[in-house]
Amino acid sequence: MTLDEEKKLVKKAKKDPEAFGRLYDEYYPRIFGYVLRRTANLEMAQDVVSETFLKALKNLRRFKWIGAFRSNSSFGAWLYRIAANEIVNFWRRKKPTVSLEIISDPSSDQNILEEIARAQEKLARHQDFLMVQKEIMTLPEKYQEVLTLRFFEKKQIKEIAEILGKREGTIKSLIHRGIERLRRDLPPLSH
Repeated sequence: MTLDEEKKLVKKAKKDPEAFGRLYDEYYPRIFGYVLRRTANLEMAQDVVSETFLKALKNLRRFKWIGAFRSNSSFGAWLYRIAANEIVNFWRRKKPTVSLEIISDPSSDQNILEEIARAQEKLARHQDFLMVQKEIMTLPEKYQEVLTLRFFEKKQIKEIAEILGKREGTIKSLIHRGIERLRRDLPPLSH
């Protein structure tokens, strides 16, 4: 989806909640993957993603296209920011959150379950990934966010800066410091 298509769809979704379903379909796999990689917990990831999209739906009227550091440069960056905040909130309260059943299409439940099953299989097959994941989760939150977005979500420095509302230089510094801490603390990986 191009940025222009996304803008039109977001504008339409502000008046028509059904249009939000297309945004959900477009971004769900990416946001789910991001949250799953950050938490390494399937149930928690499902809860956090549900809360992320519910908050996005509830606050869609306030979403504005302005630019980095002033508002939102893309709908996707806004969703990642909500998801990052929801991960922090979930760890604070450690209880289940609201489900997205109110806006999900029942016919897509099978696709979601298949996606979850594939994600579980991938996690189970990659012991090195799990070891790195575990070590990343011991880092302070600021390093967890940038490392996950950079290396697992394959985001560019500029995109990470937009998602987290920080300057590019700050992001580069956080990535560097986070990697150095991982190198220091991580046991050798098997290949």
